[in-house]
Amino acid sequence: MLPVFPSIRVVVHNHLLGGGFGRRLDVDGIIVAAKIAKQVEGPVKVTWSREEDIRHDCYRYLNYSKVTATLGPDGMPVSWRHRVIGPSVMARWLPAFTRDGIDLDQMGGAESPYAIPNKYTDFARHEAPDGMLTGNWRGVGATRNIPPIEGGIDELAHIAGVDPLEYRRRLLQQKPRLLGALNLAAEKAGWTNPLPQGEGRGIAIAEDFGSHAATISEVSVGDNGRLRIERIICAVDCGQVINPDTVEAQIQSGIVYGLSAALYGRITVANGAVVESNFDDSPVLRIHETPEIEVHIVPSSEAPGGIGEVGTPGVAPSLLNAIFVATGKRLRSLPINQSDLRRV
Repeated sequence: MLPVFPSIRVVVHNHLLGGGFGRRLDVDGIIVAAKIAKQVEGPVKVTWSREEDIRHDCYRYLNYSKVTATLGPDGMPVSWRHRVIGPSVMARWLPAFTRDGIDLDQMGGAESPYAIPNKYTDFARHEAPDGMLTGNWRGVGATRNIPPIEGGIDELAHIAGVDPLEYRRRLLQQKPRLLGALNLAAEKAGWTNPLPQGEGRGIAIAEDFGSHAATISEVSVGDNGRLRIERIICAVDCGQVINPDTVEAQIQSGIVYGLSAALYGRITVANGAVVESNFDDSPVLRIHETPEIEVHIVPSSEAPGGIGEVGTPGVAPSLLNAIFVATGKRLRSLPINQSDLRRV
């Protein structure tokens, strides 16, 4: 039987972390080190190789959203239903953050911010396969729910024959801070300036941790389906700003993080094991792929909001909406499969 040490003999040397992005909230690495330390004399250092880390990670969980809407005679939505289907991290990690079987984090941003008379949002829990540990991810619930919402609004605007920017403006009259961020992003992006054939702009808005952001992506797609992200503009209202450089850096890093996920964030399983193992088959965005990123801060005297999360949720949906403009193809799944991008 292993000895049990009193807590007074346990010393935790906390190290500065370059970026945990949700992974730091699980302590499986610490548990392994502690189990080994109880059986040996002297300090213990446990290091996972990148291959071990990727193949035994806490994965961002697979979600499925079903959005249905009804349009009135003027082309504006009169009803909206959003069903969110996926596993519950909080049921495992923080049960108090579930209510009546609903994971409150999983539902983050799931209720559309738009002024639609009849809205209904619900959650159906569906866990990942045994052995696949799901965990938190930068931007948390909003990164799962903003893409179907913003893709859905874009589709409705197209059906109604209304410019996507104007469509959102009509639906955000009761959300002045989101509307302000949207207008600033559109101004800085030159929304009304025409683009050549094969290029497109797409919009997405997000509310997250008390902050409000609008993201506009500009992309080009070649005849062979090659996607190039030309520019991303993000306007953010995070209340009173204490350090503008921090705001800009957080939004920039959130955008790069979101781009990596939108382009490469795929994990596959074969014969009961994760296939990907290193940056050769599980890449992240490289410097030469990184587009020009513009961050614009909406002046505000409101209380400061969070800034570490809000830059990520709008990246993927703004890309998907821009791809539709450039190619005529409406993609509804992530990550983006570039073989699907040939123009129609």
